[in-house]
Amino acid sequence: MSKNRVKNILLDHIIEILLILLVVIMTVANANFMTVSNIMNILRNQALKGVIAFGMTMVIIAGQIDLSIGSTVALAGVIVARFCRDLPEAAGISVTAACWIGIVVAILAAIIMGVIHAIAQHKFQMPAFIVTLASMNLLYGLSGMICEGFPIANAFPQWFIQLGVGKLGGATGVVPIPAIILILVFVLAHILMTYTTTGRAVYAVGGNPESARLSGINVFKTKAIVFSAVQVMCVLAAFMHSAQVASGSYSFGKGWEVDVISSVVIGGTSMAGGIGKPWGTLMGVLFMGVVINAMTILDVDIYAQYVVRGLIMFFAVLMATFQAKAKA
Repeated sequence: MSKNRVKNILLDHIIEILLILLVVIMTVANANFMTVSNIMNILRNQALKGVIAFGMTMVIIAGQIDLSIGSTVALAGVIVARFCRDLPEAAGISVTAACWIGIVVAILAAIIMGVIHAIAQHKFQMPAFIVTLASMNLLYGLSGMICEGFPIANAFPQWFIQLGVGKLGGATGVVPIPAIILILVFVLAHILMTYTTTGRAVYAVGGNPESARLSGINVFKTKAIVFSAVQVMCVLAAFMHSAQVASGSYSFGKGWEVDVISSVVIGGTSMAGGIGKPWGTLMGVLFMGVVINAMTILDVDIYAQYVVRGLIMFFAVLMATFQAKAKA
């Protein structure tokens, strides 16, 4: 095997190598790190933002960005909570029926918002950064209006709560339901982006939209799919988060954009579009989860943790730039 071949393999799998090194270091440094309960805790904590990260990966590969994800999490949570609290008495139906209606409404609202983002970006040539920044504020305001500025607590049925706190096999189980959802979403994203024409269209649009159009790809449809996909992933994360704390609030999801985008970039997805894989994003999600967990175990100051997160994102982008030059 040539030196260039070895170098390219190492560059392609740098995040996996760093993740393994970090796990080894933490296992030696603290006996509580490599335990089943701590590993499950990392997976459960990362599942919420990780699910969104797979949708964001598709958006960024397509050459776009979505800054409204945190506000969508808040909106979906308060929609379901409000339906569960008020609809049974108003319409004379069960809480379960009201919850399912809220779930459907939240998903439809997410899809509509995704299509609106695609229309504004593609048809009116508005930068996705500005479009989704506006949506971030709009959805945040709507969330506050729906919950009237206060959390809506203890409104969900018990089966809904299990989305956030349940375990495979019930109370005696070990694997958290959110971790299972994270893996299922990864598998679906991997299949979509690797083996379908839609996935190939996303890469083509992100690489060169005009060439994609000339080759017969419906660029608008592709953008609508990825913008809607990340919004639906936000709704799923909102359900799990609201279930974990048994309430819906306009403050949920605030600031999640940075962590989600960091995981995607760390996983090797190019902000320029056209490059990235769900597997890389999964590694990025796990890497961030291990880093955060390690800093918590080592009792690192909370403000220092934000410094570390910022530095990781900076060096991830720097590393991606270096990788591109090294392969050129």
